[in-house]
Amino acid sequence: MSENVTPRVTVAEAGRHVGETVEIAGWLYNLRRSGKICFPQVRDGTGIMQCVAVKSALPETLFELLKDLTQESSLIVRGKIRAEARAHGGFELDVEDAQILQRVPESEPYPISLKEHGIDFLMDHRHLWLRSRRQHAALRVRHEVIRAIRDYFDSHGFVLVDTPIFTPAACEGTTTLFEVDYFEDEKVYLTQSGQLYNEATAAAFGKVYCFGPTFRAEKSKTRRHLTEFWMVEPEMAYADLEDVKRVGEELVVFVIGRVLENRKEDLKDLERDVSKLEAVKAPFHRMSYEEALAKLQAKGSEIQWGGDFGNTDETLLTEDMDRPVMIDRYPGEIKGFYFQPDPARPELALGVDFIAPEGYGEIIGGGQRIHDLNLLLKRLDEHHLLREAFNWYIDLRKYGSVPHAGFGMGVERFVAWMCGLEHVRETIAFPRMLYRTRP
Repeated sequence: MSENVTPRVTVAEAGRHVGETVEIAGWLYNLRRSGKICFPQVRDGTGIMQCVAVKSALPETLFELLKDLTQESSLIVRGKIRAEARAHGGFELDVEDAQILQRVPESEPYPISLKEHGIDFLMDHRHLWLRSRRQHAALRVRHEVIRAIRDYFDSHGFVLVDTPIFTPAACEGTTTLFEVDYFEDEKVYLTQSGQLYNEATAAAFGKVYCFGPTFRAEKSKTRRHLTEFWMVEPEMAYADLEDVKRVGEELVVFVIGRVLENRKEDLKDLERDVSKLEAVKAPFHRMSYEEALAKLQAKGSEIQWGGDFGNTDETLLTEDMDRPVMIDRYPGEIKGFYFQPDPARPELALGVDFIAPEGYGEIIGGGQRIHDLNLLLKRLDEHHLLREAFNWYIDLRKYGSVPHAGFGMGVERFVAWMCGLEHVRETIAFPRMLYRTRP
C-alpha cells in the first residue's frame, strides 16, 4: 500500500464516513468469491465490514492475493464506504487498495473454522475462540454490564475502595478457600469476598464498593459456577435489609436498561430474546424463605425447613416469573456468621437473595450485618472461628458501631442471564473451572 493520508477508521465509525475513502485495519473473518468479484469480511474488534473487491478495479496481483486470502490473516484495506442495507452493519467498503500484514499459511490453517466444533476443542482454543462473533458479543455485553455497575455506584455516592486478594482469614469458613504459601511459612487465602474489609471502609466513607476477582474452591461442575469470578460488593453504613433490597433492585434495573440501550446488536448476534429483559421492571417479586419453601413443596420438592436452595429449587421458584424474586429471612444456621438476626425471630437471618428468572439462579446475595459486639463474639465462637484472626473486625464493633448492610453480585452469572447463555464459561475471556486452568 502506497503512503497516503487516508484516515483510518473503525468499523463502528464507518457509518459516519459514507462516500469517503478510508482505511480499516483488521483481520479476515470470512471470504466469499463470485467469479471476478470477492467479498472479504474484515473484523477489527468493533465490528465486521464486508468489503467488495472487483478484479477489473484492482491490480491483478492484489486481487489474486485477496481472492486466496486465508482466515484470520491480518490486513489493512482502503476504499470508499457506501450504505448497503443487506450487509451486516448496513455498510460496505469498495476496495481500492490493500496491504497484507501476515498471511496465515495454508499448511497450518486457522484451527477454528466455520464448521461445528466440540466445546472441549473450543475451550482448548479459547485464545482464538474469542474472535468469533458470539463470543465477541458476549464479552462486549460483559463490558457494558461492568461499565453500568460502576456508573450506578459512582453516581449514587459510593466510593470505590479496593480490598485485598490475599486474606489471613475466611469470610465464610475455610472449606471453599484456596490456601497460598506466603512468606516465612505463613498461610494466607485467596479472597472469597471483600465484604469484611468493606465493613471497615464503610465506617470510614459511609457508602463504598469493591469490584474485583474472587475465588471459591468448590468442586462444582454446574453451568453456574467458576472457581475465579468477578464480584461487585457495595456496603453501606446506617443501612438495613430494606436498603439492600432497594439498592439491589435499582442496580439490576439500571444495568439491564444500559445493556438494552447500548448492546442491541450484540444481543441480536447472541439470538437473545430481548423481550424477556425488557420485562424486568421494578418492583421485583418478594417472599420470605418460608413462603418460598411452601411454594417449592407444593411443586413437589422434598426440601425441608433449614435446607438451602439448590439450582433446581431456584429454577422452580421462578419458572412462572418474568423478573427476579427477592427471598429474605433464611435460617441463620445456613448463613454466614456475620448476619444480623431478625429481632422478631432470632433463628432467622436478615439476609436476602435475588433469584433471576429463566433458570439463572442467584444473582445477588447480601443482608444486614451484626453490629453488636457481644453478639459478634458469640457468633464467632459458634462458628469455631478464632477471635485472634478477627481482631481488626471486632474493633469495628468497639469504635462507633452502627447498623450496616451490603451485598455481592457476581458478574459472570449476571452476564450469562443478559446474554441468554447456557454456561458461565462464555462470560469471561479465560474461565477457570474445576478441570480447566488453560489457556
